[in-house]
Amino acid sequence: ITLKIAKNSIRVSLDGGLRLDLSKMGITTFPKCILKLADVDELDLSRNMLKKIPSSIQKFQNLRWLDLHSNQLEELPEAIGTLQKLFYLNISNNKLTTKNLPEDLSLLKNLRILNLGLNCLESIPTTLGALKELKEIGLFDNALTTVPMSVKNLPNLKKLNVERNPFPDSKEEEEVQDDPIKRVETLYLVQEKDLCSSCLEMCQTAKEKMNTLKKKTQIPSRKQSFPLLLTPNSCAKDNQEEWRLK
Repeated sequence: ITLKIAKNSIRVSLDGGLRLDLSKMGITTFPKCILKLADVDELDLSRNMLKKIPSSIQKFQNLRWLDLHSNQLEELPEAIGTLQKLFYLNISNNKLTTKNLPEDLSLLKNLRILNLGLNCLESIPTTLGALKELKEIGLFDNALTTVPMSVKNLPNLKKLNVERNPFPDSKEEEEVQDDPIKRVETLYLVQEKDLCSSCLEMCQTAKEKMNTLKKKTQIPSRKQSFPLLLTPNSCAKDNQEEWRLK
């Protein structure tokens, strides 16, 4: 990748920021020339063959969006923790292990969306509980047996995708994806024939209101949608192993 090619790959994003899109270009080594374009707001290096991201990534201090999914990354530099404006980080479909996740990820205090799916993670650092602004986390298709309470209990968390992990108890996955509203079924203490007409009418009215409310709030399917926690081509194969990077 030359500087000229990189400059021609800059686009204006919907919110008016500058996006450097170098995805699907067969890049094997982080192009040093793009350090001269470090003022961009978004950097897309997804679907390449990168094995390493250098510490010089810290020069991109304006980055709000960083997409590195579908590469060959085995580690990330600690310097990634200096990108304090970052609110979106996608490092799914790589070869990251728990050991090689930098501790400084916990310094990304403005991070809203973090995608770690399709990696080789056996556990999640409890320090990620420091990312209080996180709203969505992708942990699908890893080797997790549990998810730390510090992550489950993040105050702003709306979506947590943990599908296809070898949890020892299937309840682990159910707990983090269940409807947070706990409902109690109707309990009858007497038979209808034992109620007076006015009490029966009152109970039937209350029951109808409850059924109406239940229909309005009922979730049609337990399967949730995670549009931002999936790599763009995740739905191309039903069997993830057919296209997962080896």
